[in-house]
Amino acid sequence: MDVQEYIASGILELYIAGILSDKENLEIANYAKEYPEIQKEIEAIEASILTLSKKASPGLKYTFKSIMDRINNDVKIISINDKRGVPISTYVGWAASVLLAIGMFWLYQQNQELKSEIQVVEQQNFNLEQEIADSDSSLEKTQELLNSIRDKNISVVPLGGQDISPTSYAKAYWNKENKKVFIDAKGLPEPPDGFVYQVWSLKLSPLTPTSMGLLENFDMDENKIFALNNPNESEAFGITLEPAGGSESPTLEQLYTLGVVSAS
Repeated sequence: MDVQEYIASGILELYIAGILSDKENLEIANYAKEYPEIQKEIEAIEASILTLSKKASPGLKYTFKSIMDRINNDVKIISINDKRGVPISTYVGWAASVLLAIGMFWLYQQNQELKSEIQVVEQQNFNLEQEIADSDSSLEKTQELLNSIRDKNISVVPLGGQDISPTSYAKAYWNKENKKVFIDAKGLPEPPDGFVYQVWSLKLSPLTPTSMGLLENFDMDENKIFALNNPNESEAFGITLEPAGGSESPTLEQLYTLGVVSAS
Protein backbone atom coordinates (compact mmCIF):
# COMPACT_ATOMS: atom_id res chain seq x y z
CA MET A 1 0.00 0.00 0.00
CA ASP A 2 1.17 3.49 -0.84
CA VAL A 3 1.11 5.03 2.66
CA GLN A 4 1.63 8.63 1.51
CA GLU A 5 -1.18 8.38 -1.04
CA TYR A 6 -3.41 6.91 1.66
CA ILE A 7 -2.61 9.79 4.01
CA ALA A 8 -3.18 12.35 1.26
CA SER A 9 -6.63 10.93 0.50
CA GLY A 10 -8.12 12.78 3.46
CA ILE A 11 -9.63 9.69 5.04
CA LEU A 12 -7.66 10.16 8.26
CA GLU A 13 -9.38 13.49 8.86
CA LEU A 14 -12.73 11.71 8.55
CA TYR A 15 -11.49 9.02 10.92
CA ILE A 16 -10.57 11.69 13.49
CA ALA A 17 -13.98 13.32 13.04
CA GLY A 18 -15.64 9.97 13.83
CA ILE A 19 -17.86 9.87 10.76
CA LEU A 20 -16.62 6.64 9.14
CA SER A 21 -18.25 3.23 9.44
CA ASP A 22 -17.13 0.74 12.07
CA LYS A 23 -15.47 -1.33 9.37
CA GLU A 24 -13.51 1.66 8.08
CA ASN A 25 -12.52 2.71 11.59
CA LEU A 26 -11.22 -0.79 12.31
CA GLU A 27 -9.31 -0.81 9.05
CA ILE A 28 -7.58 2.51 9.83
CA ALA A 29 -6.82 1.41 13.40
CA ASN A 30 -5.08 -1.68 12.01
CA TYR A 31 -3.17 0.42 9.46
CA ALA A 32 -2.04 2.74 12.27
CA LYS A 33 -0.56 -0.21 14.11
CA GLU A 34 1.11 -1.51 10.96
CA TYR A 35 2.38 1.78 9.56
CA PRO A 36 3.98 4.28 12.00
CA GLU A 37 3.54 7.04 9.40
CA ILE A 38 -0.26 6.69 9.62
CA GLN A 39 -0.22 6.71 13.43
CA LYS A 40 1.98 9.79 13.39
CA GLU A 41 -0.36 11.56 10.97
CA ILE A 42 -3.39 10.75 13.15
CA GLU A 43 -1.64 12.27 16.16
CA ALA A 44 -0.67 15.32 14.11
CA ILE A 45 -4.29 15.91 13.02
CA GLU A 46 -5.51 15.64 16.62
CA ALA A 47 -2.83 18.07 17.76
CA SER A 48 -3.78 20.55 15.02
CA ILE A 49 -7.44 20.52 16.07
CA LEU A 50 -6.50 21.09 19.72
CA THR A 51 -4.19 23.95 18.76
CA LEU A 52 -6.90 25.59 16.67
CA SER A 53 -9.45 25.33 19.45
CA LYS A 54 -7.03 26.86 21.99
CA LYS A 55 -6.25 29.79 19.70
CA ALA A 56 -9.93 30.32 18.95
CA SER A 57 -10.93 30.19 22.61
CA PRO A 58 -8.02 31.17 24.87
CA GLY A 59 -8.37 30.40 28.55
CA LEU A 60 -10.73 27.46 28.02
CA LYS A 61 -9.43 23.96 28.74
CA TYR A 62 -10.66 21.22 26.43
CA THR A 63 -9.39 17.77 25.60
CA PHE A 64 -9.55 16.49 22.06
CA LYS A 65 -12.22 14.02 23.11
CA SER A 66 -14.45 16.72 24.65
CA ILE A 67 -14.23 18.83 21.47
CA MET A 68 -15.13 15.95 19.17
CA ASP A 69 -17.92 14.79 21.49
CA ARG A 70 -19.44 18.29 21.39
CA ILE A 71 -19.13 18.44 17.60
CA ASN A 72 -20.65 15.00 17.15
CA ASN A 73 -23.56 15.92 19.45
CA ASP A 74 -24.28 19.33 17.92
CA VAL A 75 -23.43 18.84 14.24
CA LYS A 76 -25.35 16.46 12.01
CA ILE A 77 -22.96 14.71 9.61
CA ILE A 78 -23.93 12.31 6.84
CA SER A 79 -22.12 9.00 7.22
CA ILE A 80 -20.23 7.35 4.34
CA ASN A 81 -20.90 3.73 3.65
CA ASP A 82 -18.56 3.36 0.70
CA LYS A 83 -15.55 5.61 0.25
CA ARG A 84 -14.65 4.17 -3.17
CA GLY A 85 -15.42 6.49 -6.02
CA VAL A 86 -15.66 9.55 -3.81
CA PRO A 87 -13.40 12.38 -5.01
CA ILE A 88 -10.56 13.55 -2.75
CA SER A 89 -12.05 17.06 -2.80
CA THR A 90 -15.13 15.66 -1.06
CA TYR A 91 -12.99 14.32 1.78
CA VAL A 92 -11.23 17.66 2.05
CA GLY A 93 -14.59 19.41 2.16
CA TRP A 94 -15.74 17.17 4.97
CA ALA A 95 -12.52 17.79 6.86
CA ALA A 96 -13.03 21.53 6.43
CA SER A 97 -16.54 21.17 7.84
CA VAL A 98 -15.03 19.69 10.99
CA LEU A 99 -12.86 22.78 11.40
CA LEU A 100 -15.87 24.97 10.67
CA ALA A 101 -17.79 23.13 13.39
CA ILE A 102 -14.99 23.92 15.83
CA GLY A 103 -15.23 27.58 14.89
CA MET A 104 -18.99 27.48 15.40
CA PHE A 105 -18.45 25.86 18.78
CA TRP A 106 -16.13 28.71 19.76
CA LEU A 107 -18.72 31.27 18.63
CA TYR A 108 -21.31 29.45 20.74
CA GLN A 109 -19.03 29.66 23.79
CA GLN A 110 -18.40 33.37 23.15
CA ASN A 111 -22.13 33.98 22.86
CA GLN A 112 -22.78 32.21 26.17
CA GLU A 113 -20.08 34.31 27.87
CA LEU A 114 -21.58 37.50 26.40
CA LYS A 115 -25.03 36.54 27.68
CA SER A 116 -23.53 35.96 31.13
CA GLU A 117 -21.83 39.37 31.07
CA ILE A 118 -25.09 41.04 29.99
CA GLN A 119 -26.90 39.40 32.91
CA VAL A 120 -24.25 40.72 35.31
CA VAL A 121 -24.61 44.26 33.91
CA GLU A 122 -28.41 44.05 34.11
CA GLN A 123 -28.19 42.93 37.74
CA GLN A 124 -25.80 45.81 38.52
CA ASN A 125 -28.21 48.27 36.88
CA PHE A 126 -31.09 46.84 38.90
CA ASN A 127 -29.09 47.16 42.13
CA LEU A 128 -28.20 50.76 41.27
CA GLU A 129 -31.84 51.60 40.53
CA GLN A 130 -32.82 50.02 43.86
CA GLU A 131 -30.21 52.07 45.70
CA ILE A 132 -31.49 55.25 44.04
CA ALA A 133 -35.07 54.34 44.97
CA ASP A 134 -34.01 53.61 48.56
CA SER A 135 -32.12 56.91 48.66
CA ASP A 136 -35.17 58.82 47.39
CA SER A 137 -37.33 57.07 49.97
CA SER A 138 -34.83 57.89 52.72
CA LEU A 139 -34.75 61.56 51.70
CA GLU A 140 -38.55 61.66 51.71
CA LYS A 141 -38.68 60.14 55.20
CA THR A 142 -36.01 62.56 56.42
CA GLN A 143 -38.02 65.50 55.13
CA GLU A 144 -41.16 64.19 56.83
CA LEU A 145 -39.21 63.81 60.05
CA LEU A 146 -37.86 67.35 59.87
CA ASN A 147 -41.35 68.69 59.26
CA SER A 148 -42.60 66.74 62.29
CA ILE A 149 -40.00 68.01 64.76
CA ARG A 150 -40.36 71.58 63.47
CA ASP A 151 -44.10 71.56 64.10
CA LYS A 152 -45.26 74.49 66.24
CA ASN A 153 -46.89 72.08 68.70
CA ILE A 154 -43.63 70.31 69.45
CA SER A 155 -42.14 70.56 72.96
CA VAL A 156 -38.37 69.96 73.05
CA VAL A 157 -37.06 68.18 76.16
CA PRO A 158 -33.25 67.96 76.54
CA LEU A 159 -32.08 64.73 78.19
CA GLY A 160 -28.78 65.07 80.03
CA GLY A 161 -26.20 62.36 80.80
CA GLN A 162 -26.36 60.57 84.16
CA ASP A 163 -23.79 58.97 86.49
CA ILE A 164 -23.19 55.88 84.36
CA SER A 165 -22.48 57.96 81.26
CA PRO A 166 -22.08 61.69 81.99
CA THR A 167 -21.21 62.55 78.37
CA SER A 168 -24.37 61.01 76.94
CA TYR A 169 -27.22 63.22 75.80
CA ALA A 170 -30.46 63.02 73.82
CA LYS A 171 -33.53 65.09 72.95
CA ALA A 172 -37.23 64.29 73.05
CA TYR A 173 -39.52 66.09 70.58
CA TRP A 174 -43.00 65.66 72.03
CA ASN A 175 -46.13 66.44 70.05
CA LYS A 176 -48.93 66.32 72.60
CA GLU A 177 -51.65 66.66 69.98
CA ASN A 178 -50.81 63.54 68.01
CA LYS A 179 -49.32 61.80 71.07
CA LYS A 180 -45.95 61.09 69.48
CA VAL A 181 -42.40 61.57 70.71
CA PHE A 182 -39.35 61.67 68.46
CA ILE A 183 -36.18 60.66 70.32
CA ASP A 184 -32.91 62.03 68.94
CA ALA A 185 -30.41 59.53 70.36
CA LYS A 186 -27.34 60.68 68.45
CA GLY A 187 -25.57 61.39 71.74
CA LEU A 188 -25.89 57.84 73.07
CA PRO A 189 -23.11 55.26 72.66
CA GLU A 190 -23.73 52.08 70.73
CA PRO A 191 -25.42 49.56 73.06
CA PRO A 192 -23.39 46.40 73.74
CA ASP A 193 -24.50 43.10 72.23
CA GLY A 194 -27.54 41.68 73.96
CA PHE A 195 -28.78 45.06 75.20
CA VAL A 196 -31.15 47.75 73.95
CA TYR A 197 -32.11 51.29 74.94
CA GLN A 198 -35.59 51.67 76.42
CA VAL A 199 -37.44 55.00 76.68
CA TRP A 200 -39.63 55.80 79.69
CA SER A 201 -42.36 58.35 80.32
CA LEU A 202 -42.14 59.43 83.95
CA LYS A 203 -44.55 60.86 86.47
CA LEU A 204 -42.44 62.39 89.23
CA SER A 205 -44.65 62.38 92.31
CA PRO A 206 -44.70 59.60 93.04
CA LEU A 207 -42.12 58.29 90.55
CA THR A 208 -44.11 56.23 88.05
CA PRO A 209 -42.35 54.95 84.92
CA THR A 210 -44.24 53.83 81.80
CA SER A 211 -42.40 52.22 78.92
CA MET A 212 -42.75 54.03 75.60
CA GLY A 213 -40.77 51.48 73.60
CA LEU A 214 -37.31 50.39 72.51
CA LEU A 215 -34.73 52.07 70.31
CA GLU A 216 -34.35 48.97 68.14
CA ASN A 217 -31.81 48.50 65.35
CA PHE A 218 -29.82 51.32 66.91
CA ASP A 219 -26.61 50.54 65.01
CA MET A 220 -28.41 50.44 61.65
CA ASP A 221 -30.18 53.80 61.98
CA GLU A 222 -27.86 56.52 60.65
CA ASN A 223 -29.97 59.43 61.92
CA LYS A 224 -30.55 57.86 65.35
CA ILE A 225 -34.03 59.40 65.46
CA PHE A 226 -36.84 57.12 66.63
CA ALA A 227 -40.61 57.76 66.61
CA LEU A 228 -42.55 56.43 69.62
CA ASN A 229 -46.15 56.69 70.74
CA ASN A 230 -46.78 58.52 74.01
CA PRO A 231 -50.37 58.75 75.24
CA ASN A 232 -49.11 59.58 78.76
CA GLU A 233 -49.18 62.84 80.68
CA SER A 234 -45.40 62.86 80.90
CA GLU A 235 -43.50 64.99 83.39
CA ALA A 236 -40.07 63.68 82.38
CA PHE A 237 -38.39 61.28 79.97
CA GLY A 238 -35.59 58.85 80.71
CA ILE A 239 -33.55 56.35 78.68
CA THR A 240 -32.10 53.22 80.27
CA LEU A 241 -30.00 50.34 78.96
CA GLU A 242 -31.92 47.08 79.27
CA PRO A 243 -31.48 43.44 78.23
CA ALA A 244 -32.63 42.67 74.68
CA GLY A 245 -36.41 42.70 74.53
CA GLY A 246 -36.72 45.38 77.21
CA SER A 247 -37.81 45.33 80.84
CA GLU A 248 -41.09 45.83 82.70
CA SER A 249 -39.49 48.46 84.90
CA PRO A 250 -36.40 50.61 84.36
CA THR A 251 -32.97 49.54 85.63
CA LEU A 252 -32.08 52.81 87.38
CA GLU A 253 -28.41 51.81 87.67
CA GLN A 254 -28.40 51.87 83.84
CA LEU A 255 -30.06 55.28 83.47
CA TYR A 256 -28.17 56.99 80.65
CA THR A 257 -30.17 60.20 80.13
CA LEU A 258 -32.96 62.05 81.93
CA GLY A 259 -34.88 65.24 81.19
CA VAL A 260 -37.79 67.06 82.83
CA VAL A 261 -40.63 68.55 80.78
CA SER A 262 -40.73 72.29 81.31
CA ALA A 263 -43.97 73.75 82.62
CA SER A 264 -45.90 75.63 79.94
